[in-house]
Amino acid sequence: MTDPEFLKKLALVKEVEITVTGRKSRRSISTPVWFLHEGQRLYLVPVNGTESNWYKNVLAEPTMRLSTGGKEVTAIANPVSDSHKLAEVVEKLRSKYGPGEVKKYYSKLDAALEIPL
Repeated sequence: MTDPEFLKKLALVKEVEITVTGRKSRRSISTPVWFLHEGQRLYLVPVNGTESNWYKNVLAEPTMRLSTGGKEVTAIANPVSDSHKLAEVVEKLRSKYGPGEVKKYYSKLDAALEIPL
């Protein structure tokens, strides 16, 4: 079970900072990412889809750190492989952040990660 304090902090923000391990450098790399939180799952959509470096890094090493509001958790990310689920996640991302904002920042919507919390 994820830290309840982390979940409370997550409810107050629009992005979460992720820290992944570089697939070549093996260094920790952090970046802010928009997210969807549903029940015991967190969904992340990379702005450049399957071309995003952090996404490629997660495919190589699925353990990542998520932090917000001074709270941090370690989790294992799984790629969303079902095309219907991916479409659902993308649509919910548009609903949460606005279709114009998603169109402005996201160049490719062909990938998402599911993270059990």
